[in-house]
Amino acid sequence: MTESFQALVVDKTESSFSVTVKPVTLEELPAGEVVIKVAYSSVNYKDGLASTPNGKIVKSYPFIPGIDLSGTVVSSTDERFHEGQQVIATGYGMGVSHFGGYSEYTRIPAAWITPLPDGLTLREAMIYGTAGLTAALSIQALEDNDLAPDKGKVLVTGATGGVGGSAIAMLSTKGYSVVASTGNSEANQYLKALGAEVVISREDVTGGSSKPLEKQLWQGAVDSVGGNSLASILSKISYRGSVAASGLTGGTSVPTTVLPFILRGVNLLGIDSVECPATLREKVWARMATDLKPAQLENLVDREVTLNELPQALEDILLGNTQGRVLVRLS
Repeated sequence: MTESFQALVVDKTESSFSVTVKPVTLEELPAGEVVIKVAYSSVNYKDGLASTPNGKIVKSYPFIPGIDLSGTVVSSTDERFHEGQQVIATGYGMGVSHFGGYSEYTRIPAAWITPLPDGLTLREAMIYGTAGLTAALSIQALEDNDLAPDKGKVLVTGATGGVGGSAIAMLSTKGYSVVASTGNSEANQYLKALGAEVVISREDVTGGSSKPLEKQLWQGAVDSVGGNSLASILSKISYRGSVAASGLTGGTSVPTTVLPFILRGVNLLGIDSVECPATLREKVWARMATDLKPAQLENLVDREVTLNELPQALEDILLGNTQGRVLVRLS
């Protein structure tokens, strides 16, 4: 590898904050057993926050953000990985407490790495990225709790976001009837191209009565919003149905009661893709390369950017100016 390489570096002092593409050397990277030549990363909301002075994501500076990546192993002191092997890394401390994927090369702990499964390219892996993994973990948890295509409709909230869009595409691939909820009135065509059967507004989920139990509308839901939206969804889930919850853009407080749980047997399933065990990661990534892989995977892509174009993309995701996934091409 070269003596230096390019990375997006955020830096903060008492008087300034900067987001700059600059040369970095291997010696500047934190410790880890595996050096990876990064092919792709992606833009996530957490990455956007990491690129702001008050995002409360980055703990020390200077820092390289990027919570996910795909690439090729350059060297490894861990016998599980070898030079030339294609891999994926998401979650754990990457892009938060450990330098992340916005770098042409990175060095990370072996325990954070998943071999790229057959059936996926490095680019496709980052079309999914952390958001796609979260969506797939949600579907896995729902199906572990008896979700099935013949049992009724499945709601997906935050439908134009990375988790929502991925969930729609995967669920429709499996034959589910998907209802997509969005606050973007112009997203109907995009969501139907991903596989949504019906598109409803955010208000159709949260509006109207606030009773703890409403008419049973959906056998299950993938919710990346939280807050009042999650409370409303719980009131409308069918008997013994489930909700997979992974987000908090709608707030952290969920104003509900125990009634959906004790009168309808509803399951609230928490989804965490950050500390997810390696065995479950590998199982779900394998599904993302096979039975959950949508033919319309490319439809999830909003655009592809270079490192130099990345600062604008990070700003756009915080402003809500993206529809789908933004890929970062490193090599």
